[in-house]
Amino acid sequence: MNKRKMYTIKEAAQLIDGINEFRIRTMCRTGELRAFKAGRKFLIAEDDLYAAVFGANSITDSIPVENGGAA
Repeated sequence: MNKRKMYTIKEAAQLIDGINEFRIRTMCRTGELRAFKAGRKFLIAEDDLYAAVFGANSITDSIPVENGGAA
């Protein structure tokens, strides 16, 4: 079973420059950012955070692809 890294709103805002807690909370409430509530806190999965902010393929886009030895 894969464990997903989860962030609170405060942690998510600290991770991404230019987005504050208010914006993250708004994105959670409107459904723009997938999150679930645990008590009074929103919890956000790392991959959902990056997908909502940078686009669906943001995590795989940042991984360098080998050229296969072609010169």
